Amino acid sequence: MDTPPLVIVGAGPIGLTAAAHARSRGLRTLVLEAGPTAAAAVRQWGHVRLFSAWSELVDPVARDLLSASEGGWTAPDPTTYPTGEEWASRYLLPLAEALDATDEVEVRTGCRVVGVTRQGRDRLVDSGRSDTPFELRVATGERWERVPASAVVDASGTWGHPSPLGSDGLPAYGEAEHADRITYGIPDLSAPDVAERYARRHVAVAGSGASAQNVLVALTGLAPRGTTVSWLVRRGETADAFGGGDNDQLEARGALGKAAEAAVRTGPVRAVTRFRAAGIGDDPARPGALRITSTDGATVDGVDEVVVVTGFRPDLDWLGEVRLELDPVLSAPTRLAPLIDPNVHSCGTVYPHGAAELAQPEPGLYLAGMKSYGRAPSFLALTGFEQVRSIVAALAGDHEAAARVELVLPETGVCGGSGQFDTPAEDAGCCAAPAGDLLTIGPPAG
Repeated sequence: MDTPPLVIVGAGPIGLTAAAHARSRGLRTLVLEAGPTAAAAVRQWGHVRLFSAWSELVDPVARDLLSASEGGWTAPDPTTYPTGEEWASRYLLPLAEALDATDEVEVRTGCRVVGVTRQGRDRLVDSGRSDTPFELRVATGERWERVPASAVVDASGTWGHPSPLGSDGLPAYGEAEHADRITYGIPDLSAPDVAERYARRHVAVAGSGASAQNVLVALTGLAPRGTTVSWLVRRGETADAFGGGDNDQLEARGALGKAAEAAVRTGPVRAVTRFRAAGIGDDPARPGALRITSTDGATVDGVDEVVVVTGFRPDLDWLGEVRLELDPVLSAPTRLAPLIDPNVHSCGTVYPHGAAELAQPEPGLYLAGMKSYGRAPSFLALTGFEQVRSIVAALAGDHEAAARVELVLPETGVCGGSGQFDTPAEDAGCCAAPAGDLLTIGPPAG
């Protein structure tokens, strides 16, 4: 009987990198992607520019595979900053094609993993557990498939599971009922129909990280069309929300912070501090408008649209029948959590880590990439590349390589750690997360 393949869940940047490393070690690998294409999640925020330059967004093993592929590959200028769509079209989609063309790797799209277990064993059964293959339940359209696996790397990320408006971690009262007026994430205001949605409107923006600041700056561009903005901030002041400015070691992030600060100081943005949203409902004083209520009874009235940029969280439901050991605060692997606590660490102070920190009590199961960070926001693509390099080495039996550190992270300056944010789950906008198209809405640019 053939040994089942390594199954990687998610054909995003980290999942495809894991597949490239697995191929380099001769491991038969199946990549399952829920979206219609590889990098589907990245393409959903394709209008947003990254804080990280191309030099930090291409894995060396993946680059070698692309360079050796039929027709070759032209590497982008390593000093420039791509948008999500550029990252996908110029690197991730070609990488998926190159991997799928090999004998070792198959990339399947339109395959949503809805459960994983050990074949014939639920979470309670000890006997023979480590010697029994995994089985993934996969939805493909209206069909269900059973997919065996020798090991599973969950690189499915957190996109698609945004944190809610409610400050207590639950949806605000009325949030579901008014979902048609709420956008989660950074709207693409370069699209005329999207810009028209927010023109001549009072827009409430919830969140204090880089993603929220991108929204503030973008909406400022609609001020001549009558758009006004209320920025709902949980902290007591906004001065420390804007990063390091000219001293920020991520130039693009510093420029964004300065532009956002200017929007608050002289633009159409009104900051509403110490506002912890509890409910959203109809504004009794203005028919058709919304009222957002804080936990202390304060209100923001006359709201037409709401943009929620309070971060993302992992979907753990489909992992319910395997054995996990996760930090109770971050929902990250317990050995990783102290290294990424946003109250202590910024992007550049997260120590490189791998299989040892990411392994679960279920042998052969690993969480990687943004999924491994749980609710912590300080993720770098480089960190994810190092994670899966180590994980694949461990799965291939090369424990010396798995334990070796092969990454020196850039020092990234002010990035949301050191107690700077009073709500760690809130988007702190780090270095390989969407950063905003600064070429369009602000100073030149990760």
